[in-house]
Amino acid sequence: VLLVESGGGLVQAGGSLRLTCAAPRTIFSVFSGFSMGWYRQAPGKERELVASSSTGGSTVYADTVKGRFTISRDNSRKRVYLQMKNVKAEDTAVYYCGADQGGIRSWGQGTQVTVSA
Repeated sequence: VLLVESGGGLVQAGGSLRLTCAAPRTIFSVFSGFSMGWYRQAPGKERELVASSSTGGSTVYADTVKGRFTISRDNSRKRVYLQMKNVKAEDTAVYYCGADQGGIRSWGQGTQVTVSA
């Protein structure tokens, strides 16, 4: 599965950013069967789950982003979004989109988010 992330960049602490993950080569009926997630990896740290959206629309968030980040998906457009609000310096990382289907996970190339003080 080809996944393409966009929307990363430099943002001041307390600001907002919206990340987008698109699956341009996947038909929407197949995309709707993916469990989608946003992950991040900071320098020297392991990749961690930020938020996920199941095929049924239920969501899970890491404790560190609850109340600040929102994951959403648009199956008709084959996209998943991560709305980030009140960002903090510790949110600085490369953010990856992941798609799970049948126990197989596909990854995007990642998009850098840098939060300045």
